[in-house]
Amino acid sequence: MGALYDQMKMDLELKNFSPKTIRCYLDCMVHFVRHYGRSPMEMGEEEIRNYLHYLIKEKEASQSSINQAYSAMKFFYTVTLGRAWNEARIPRSKSRKKLPIVLSMQEVQSLLASVENLKHQAILTTIYSAGLRLGEATRLRVSDIDSKRMTILVRQGKGNKDRYTVLGQQTLQLLRLYWKTCHPADWLFPSKDPAQPLSGSSVQRVFKKALHRAGIKKKASVHTLRHSFATHLLESGTDLYHIQRLLGHSTAKTTSVYLHITGKGLAKVKSPIDLLPNDQKPTP
Repeated sequence: MGALYDQMKMDLELKNFSPKTIRCYLDCMVHFVRHYGRSPMEMGEEEIRNYLHYLIKEKEASQSSINQAYSAMKFFYTVTLGRAWNEARIPRSKSRKKLPIVLSMQEVQSLLASVENLKHQAILTTIYSAGLRLGEATRLRVSDIDSKRMTILVRQGKGNKDRYTVLGQQTLQLLRLYWKTCHPADWLFPSKDPAQPLSGSSVQRVFKKALHRAGIKKKASVHTLRHSFATHLLESGTDLYHIQRLLGHSTAKTTSVYLHITGKGLAKVKSPIDLLPNDQKPTP
């Protein structure tokens, strides 16, 4: 893409997109251009439609990958090139509604207990107990832990927003033991190079091993701990508004998915079959 690559990068930076999103959008555009072997200036609506169809039908890309490609191309053509975008002709692929995987409280306890390394146990415990995203946890600094207010400051979470979340008493005790043992100076969870935070891939590997040791068969990831945090809070009586704030969701609609997981309130609903007279007894 050459100069267009640099122009798109500048446009994304001017819009204050996160470094991760900038990399993702640029990569998506590079793949689009390589697919056709032509300059994006020479392409338009038909090439975009055909490429999205290729991702869905031939490549069988994930829904998130398709959405990222769509958003990247839309940004490039509308912002960088200043062209019109016909959403009727280039529809966004409809997302499949899937409920997230959630661990039970007993499974979370077994998983955390199976982690022997103190730093690894501390970061997984912090993720679960505060409902953090993986990237938010790896970027925590020692100064973000406020033991007096029992809060954790999450800096520049999704959407470049700061927020506070809860610091559990058991988490604080574990973090104090970890700090006394490992003495982190700046990053709360540094990598081997103290100037760099622990990588997300390292935490994912630790999680997978812990999942195996705990004998949990669910297709879970580190993000499952965040889903479990929200679900367990809802099941224990915390209202949706407070959970939304702790998770950093912009709207309650995003948080409301956890109502479907818990089935909260369903226990009070009677099936209409139980409203009918029960005169007949089942016979074998």
